Order: sequence, then structure tokens, then C-alpha cells
Amino acid sequence: MAKGPVLFDLDEETQRPSVSDAPPVVDVAVAEPQGQAMQIAARLAARKPSRLVRLFWGLAVAVVGALVSLAAWQFVTDLIARNPLIGWGMTVLLGSFLAVLALLCVREVAAFGRLARLDGLRHDAGTALVSGDFGDARRVTDRLVALYGGREDTRWGRDRLAELRGDQMDAHALLALAEAELLAPLDQAASREVEAAARQVATVTALVPLALADVAAALTSNLRMIRRIAEVYGGRSGFFGSWRLTRAVLSHLVATGAVAVGDDLLEPVLGGTILAKLSRRFGEGLVNGALTARVGVAAMEVCRPLPFSAGKRPKVRRIIQRSLSGFLPGRKQS
Repeated sequence: MAKGPVLFDLDEETQRPSVSDAPPVVDVAVAEPQGQAMQIAARLAARKPSRLVRLFWGLAVAVVGALVSLAAWQFVTDLIARNPLIGWGMTVLLGSFLAVLALLCVREVAAFGRLARLDGLRHDAGTALVSGDFGDARRVTDRLVALYGGREDTRWGRDRLAELRGDQMDAHALLALAEAELLAPLDQAASREVEAAARQVATVTALVPLALADVAAALTSNLRMIRRIAEVYGGRSGFFGSWRLTRAVLSHLVATGAVAVGDDLLEPVLGGTILAKLSRRFGEGLVNGALTARVGVAAMEVCRPLPFSAGKRPKVRRIIQRSLSGFLPGRKQS
């Protein structure tokens, strides 16, 4: 066998291969970010457990509660029999614990009542707008003023509404005046909460490389954002109320496909061909933040006591641009 390089002679008729004839190389390393963390968090929060699972957890809570109650009762009675002073002290301690637990339950029930109050106002306002009944609009306005009667941040708006409402002779005009004077400042405060949550989710996703850390950050940030939005509009909720409200918001978004990423979402965030220049992690952070902004706008619609009138609904694109402007070079907050 010959050693060394082997030379092949090509005939003059043989056409040499050209580099220009080679097929283009497909770059498979760059993939569009899809906001996986927000999509997973939304589906986890919106998932409704089956009846069998709910029955299991209900029975589990009942059995554990019964066992703990019997064990505590047996422990206290035995302790009173052995040492009455310490036994009665433990009885007072357990009674105090049960009293605090009862107060927490009352607070949760009151939180559900506040959320139901907002739902009722929004429903009645929509009915008044559809029917054009001026009497219904006046009653809705009175309830709205009563809702914010004890809040100092709405005093100026309530005074302006009381000054100008006598000039309104139309249901649409009266509710539009109430929206402009009472709810416009609250809308701005709620939008700031959305921007802060979107910025936080984008930062954690982009900078924390731990597995599932972005999902946990997206879920907790959205829970906190929805709870604060409810507080802004007067529907301060407890733990179970916040979870129920979050499930309602995210279930609506999942059902309507609003957690999907489209060109209308990527364009204001990434801007044209800049997507190809971003790292995968950085792009995921931006898209997760943008999806959080979309969730925030939906939460504002759910928690607001009046439906948004034409042109008053906050623009998701503008919220995205303001909240994520610090991540994109050359963009300033407007």
C-alpha cells in the first residue's frame, strides 16, 4: 500500500465543484423564545383538579383535622389531670390559637365579599351602559363613591365627581365621568404594578440559570401582582381569594390563547431582526415579562369595578415597552 498523499487527476472536461453551489447552512441554534416559564406557570395555576382529587384532599384535611383535634384534647385533659396549672395554661394557649384561626377565616370570607362586590358593580355598570338607564347609572355611581369613600387617595376625584355629576344627563356620560375622576389614578397605579412584575419576571428568567426557578418566579410574581391590583381597586383579598382570582385570570387567558407568543407580542419587545442577535435566555426573559404584562392587563379588567370604556383600556404594547425598556439598548421610557 502506497504511503503519503494520493493525487487524483481531473480531466479538463470535468467541472470542478464551486463553493457557490453548496446549499446554505441552516442555523438551528437560534430559536424564537416562547416564554416557556410563563406558559407553564399559567397552565399550572389554571388547571382545575378533578372531582376525585378534590374529594381526596377534602377527606385528607378532615381526617388530619380530626386526628389533631383528638390528640390535642387528649393531651390537654391528661395534662390537667397531672398538673392543673400547666394544663389550664395549655388550654388557654390552644383557645387563643383557635380564636386567631377563626379571625383568619372571617378575613378570608370578607375578602371573598369584597371581590363579589367588585364583580357586582362591574356587572351592574355594564347593564346600565347597555340599557342607557340614567337611574341605574346614578345608583352605580353612588355605590362606586361609597366603595372609595374611606380612601384618601380618591378624595380629590370624589370631590370633582360630586361637583360635576349634576351636569350629566346621560348614563354613558355619568359613568364616563366617574371613570375619569375616580378610576384613572387607580388605573395608573395598577399599571405600575404590572410594569414592576413584568420587569421582575424578565430579570429572574434572564439572569437565574437554575432549573424551574423561572417558573417559580413567574408564578409568585403573578400571584403578588394580581393581589396588589385587587388591592388598588378596593378588592383586597386573602390567600384563598388571591388564588381564586389568579385562577380566574389565568384560566381566561389560557382559554383565549392569550399566553401564546405571536408577532404582535415579539415585535414591540424584540423589534424586528434584533431577535437573531439575542441569547436564548435573554429572549426568554423578555417574552416572559411581556406575557406577565398581558396577565396584568387581564387582571385589571377582572378587578376593576367599571368596565373599560372605548380607548381607556391600557395597551399591552405600551406597558411592555415601559416595563422592559431597561433591557433593550437604545430604548428610553416614555
